[in-house]
Amino acid sequence: MNAPRVTPQEAWDALSAGNDRFIAGGPQHPRQDVERRNQLAGVQKPDAALFGCSDSRLAAEIIFDAGLGDLFVARNMGHVVAESITASMEYAVANLGVAIIVVLAHDSCGAVSASIDLMAQDPDPVPVAVENTLQPILPAVQDLWLRENRNTPYVDRDLIDADAVGRVHLGGTVNALLRSSRIISDAVAAGRLGIVGCQYKLAEGRAVPISAVGPLDIATDNLTMTDL
Repeated sequence: MNAPRVTPQEAWDALSAGNDRFIAGGPQHPRQDVERRNQLAGVQKPDAALFGCSDSRLAAEIIFDAGLGDLFVARNMGHVVAESITASMEYAVANLGVAIIVVLAHDSCGAVSASIDLMAQDPDPVPVAVENTLQPILPAVQDLWLRENRNTPYVDRDLIDADAVGRVHLGGTVNALLRSSRIISDAVAAGRLGIVGCQYKLAEGRAVPISAVGPLDIATDNLTMTDL
């Protein structure tokens, strides 16, 4: 187990500062030169890992104004935890010594919208692989729908807040990472690792913290345990 070089709070503060620069329109594009490229030819020592949706609008290094070697990134449709994702995050924690994992969701998520449609009475057909991949998002759709609509299990697409579904699914993703990995859970319990679930606002450019686990002092956006 490689020890982190910074604290989880320090790792988050660096990412947050980079996101602030991006929002303000003054990114520094740090550590993106030839010298940095040469330094990384034989080794990588990122302080942060990121697991996010594969949406083309979520370019992690741009959003957080980071450079080469700063982020260890894994992405897939709808940030759905799979064995390859767990393995990637475990490698980042155990071998690379990252101090924080950011789970990055976003508003207007196509995977969430497709999951809502799958829960309707007349869902549009989708490829089998897509439907299988979206299965972990369906509990978030159903949970949010049944809180206020108990007369039918079928979701009315016009009566459910897709971004709220995304926040519930984000909490589920963070929990799934912890459930699927003792390496990750043990690192959090030991104070070496923090996990932050963020929902990215596409128009604003801000990665809003929704949930946080571990030794972190972060103001989250009013997500309660009932939302998870």
